[in-house]
Amino acid sequence: MLITLHQTHHTIADFDGIYLYLEKLLDVEKYHNATEKEKTGLSFPSGIHLFPELFLTGYPLKDLCLFKPFVERYQKFLNEINTWSETILGPLYKNNKKINLLLGALHYEINESGIPLKIENVIYSLIPGKKLEKIYVKKLLPSYDIFDEAKYFIPGGNNPNEIGIYEWENFKIFTLICEDMWPSNRYDFDPVDVCFNSLNNTHQMVDLIINLSASPYHIDKQPQRIQRGSQLSNLLKAPFVYVNRVGGEDEILFDGNSFIATGNKIVAKLSAFKKEVQTFNINNFTATYQAETASTKTNVWESLFKPTINFETKPLPTLATWSDETCASVLAALSFGFQEYAGKNGFKHFVVALSGGLDSSLVLTIVKLALKHDQTLTAIYMPGFFSSSLSTSSAEDLCKNINVPLRRLPIKFIHSTVKNLFKDQLGSELTGFTDENIQSRFRGLLLYAWANQQNAMVLNTSNKSELGVGYSTLYGDSVGAISLLGDLYKTEVYQLSKYINRVHDNAIPIKIIERAPSAELRENQTDQDSLPPYERLDVILEGLISNYLSLEELVNLGFPKVELDKTIKMYQNSEFKRWQFCPIIKVKNKSFGFGYRMPLSKTNLI
Repeated sequence: MLITLHQTHHTIADFDGIYLYLEKLLDVEKYHNATEKEKTGLSFPSGIHLFPELFLTGYPLKDLCLFKPFVERYQKFLNEINTWSETILGPLYKNNKKINLLLGALHYEINESGIPLKIENVIYSLIPGKKLEKIYVKKLLPSYDIFDEAKYFIPGGNNPNEIGIYEWENFKIFTLICEDMWPSNRYDFDPVDVCFNSLNNTHQMVDLIINLSASPYHIDKQPQRIQRGSQLSNLLKAPFVYVNRVGGEDEILFDGNSFIATGNKIVAKLSAFKKEVQTFNINNFTATYQAETASTKTNVWESLFKPTINFETKPLPTLATWSDETCASVLAALSFGFQEYAGKNGFKHFVVALSGGLDSSLVLTIVKLALKHDQTLTAIYMPGFFSSSLSTSSAEDLCKNINVPLRRLPIKFIHSTVKNLFKDQLGSELTGFTDENIQSRFRGLLLYAWANQQNAMVLNTSNKSELGVGYSTLYGDSVGAISLLGDLYKTEVYQLSKYINRVHDNAIPIKIIERAPSAELRENQTDQDSLPPYERLDVILEGLISNYLSLEELVNLGFPKVELDKTIKMYQNSEFKRWQFCPIIKVKNKSFGFGYRMPLSKTNLI
């Protein structure tokens, strides 16, 4: 039996593109021009073709799946596929009956007014000459972090007669969609357990396990997928085939990384962040299956609380250190996410506000490394009264190293003019935070003026540490279309920068990495005047955001209570800034953005 994995990459609701993909796959033109004898000799594409979850629509759809124009166009699209299969594919493939496309899709039940009464996340079978046939309905609908499927979809049942075994050509296939492979105490039943028990009771076996996924990327997720896939293969004594989509949907990344497991052996792997199609003969894979029980599980919900903190370091815990492999994965994810957002929103020109500090230098470098031949990148340096000569030389040296044009737009004169204006017309001196914030907002204003003139996209340069405590100016240095570093703590910014220097010939001048971080909005300012040292701040924030540690637990870990009180107050009081922040490319289990939803108006409880 041939199995073809289609690790596809399409924009959400790109029905025309998906139709063309299927047409090209089935090589209609080639078959149409072939003689009857040639058609008999053509065997490709035979076997089972596996496509990701919701391949026919894209994922995640959010409220788009309720949008009437979307529903109407999708229903028309399904009818087009059915007509195509019956009138074109059927006659062309009459000599090759062993072709079956298993497609992730939506299934609607619609009333007379065109309003959806029921929406299901399904697998359709498409056999040339036949109409689409619904063979499986997703049973576990995640509703945590970035997921909200239970808001839209109706789950499949847990009836033992609906265990998800699909038979084709004397081949028994256990079908699953994404979450169905991940057991959790959030659900009343486990589709894998239901299948396992049913097979044991009837003394039957399956020939193949498949999982069609739209599984978002985060650091170290692939080993978890492989571990679970191997468990299921061992449990049901059959090869496990996992096919995942590729794409960047705003802040959410889908990394592909499809694979086939036979027992604990990974016999096939597809690429990360790249569309790819590969065909395998399942009969060629030998397997030694180990004993496995249905109770050997990981819990998806619990993975949100998986420690990313090293609690063994003394005197205080630290964030886990990234390996070169992790740094490479994060760099690939950020580069891919940037290009996906830019491409899907029609941008080819990009601008970064370069300060001479590490965050903006890292963003500029990542974008430069990811840049395509028809794209442009500009750095704009906007010195003020408190900008140092080190910042100037750092910005110049970086741009020279990576060959990016540097523009200068000093804010000193604007700053002086506005200070005088306030004093003369309002009788008010601009001092303190007001004076600091207005400098940042001048830079945001000039940056967007340039971007508007050049039809360019502004890249945000804030990191997760700053977002966590509100150490940024709303409508100032927090501006941008998308954030590359918003899911990286400052200590991780350092790690990624050093990694890039190791593999890209010291692209970032070492003086930028070694200098003390500063916003340079007042004389001799450093970040540590206002914040705890980043190696402590980052652990505190990760404890609050991802591990949901209490004040008492953080004190017991050794952090000074005065420092904790200050940090927690800043964290809780800056929710309004995060609410208005741009999309953040998600690379962690728990990130600010779509998966982090806190009320703005609330009583602070810590």
